[in-house]
Amino acid sequence: MKEIRTEDAIGQILCHDVTQIIRGVTKDARFRKGHVITKEDIPILLSLGKDHVYIWENDETKLHEDEAAKILQRLCQNEGMEATEPKEGKIELKALHDGVFHVDEERFDAINELDDIAIATIPQDFPVKKGTKLAGMRVIPLVIDKTKMEEAERLAGETPLFSLRPYRNMKVGVVTTGTEVFLGRIQDTFTPVIEAKLRSFGLCINEHRLSDDATEHTLEKIQELLELGMDMILCTGGMSVDPDDRTPAAIRATGAQIVTYGAPVLPGAMFLLAYYEKDGKTIPILGLPGCVMYSPATIFDIVLPRLLTGERLTKKKIRRLGIGGLCMGCKSCHYPICGFGK
Repeated sequence: MKEIRTEDAIGQILCHDVTQIIRGVTKDARFRKGHVITKEDIPILLSLGKDHVYIWENDETKLHEDEAAKILQRLCQNEGMEATEPKEGKIELKALHDGVFHVDEERFDAINELDDIAIATIPQDFPVKKGTKLAGMRVIPLVIDKTKMEEAERLAGETPLFSLRPYRNMKVGVVTTGTEVFLGRIQDTFTPVIEAKLRSFGLCINEHRLSDDATEHTLEKIQELLELGMDMILCTGGMSVDPDDRTPAAIRATGAQIVTYGAPVLPGAMFLLAYYEKDGKTIPILGLPGCVMYSPATIFDIVLPRLLTGERLTKKKIRRLGIGGLCMGCKSCHYPICGFGK
């Protein structure tokens, strides 16, 4: 790449985009990289503040910003993603289907720590819709040493940095616990909330059971749903530390492995997650605290998309939700476009 006076650039190949900004109207490239500069272009370039331009000189030790961006694209892009063409040295990735976006943080950070390389993404484990912008990537200078891009390739390894995990079609069972609901003293207002949240993922409640507060009765209902082949079971009611709240004991009695009873998330501290193994299948069993019924965003909204992709959540993953685990209680909730759970 060589810098020359614009007036001397007729017939030369422009090696960078020249952007034109008209406030409130446009911000786009007036001339694209690779454009052969003509006599008629000179006054336009000068009006854009380009007294000098960079023309392309082939150098085997350097890469143009577009070529470097394509290398970053190859290191990041995985199935379920589509890439834009380079524009002003930047490439973006978008989702081809709904799912949960995930980044290999260790390798990603190692590459971003290299000088002159910039990759930006949406938050980790973010639930996305088809068409959502996932990431943008570019190098900072117009040209970059090949050795630096080779180092990025080495740090990235053989597999893409990103993944977009699709949602599974799961059969969901719900056990509503509470003598007052079981006997019809009060209306069940929890189940409609669960139905609405599942519906946003194209799912429904396939089986629903009511139980009083007796541990053995709640256990029977959970076991019924397990026998019916549910892929996930959600238990509502009886999740606090009151003596008559016995849903956690019923879940334990199934023989399921308890991952956690309690989470550093507010609202949602009394959340329970367990896994039941049956015929080679792992079935998540969730104990949902009462806040899920009345708070717009809770621990349930954070973990549900990840569980629907088949991800197995560990105690460590749940504990890591503590930073960002405090809902700000905004007057108008716009979760997940916020810091909650990020």
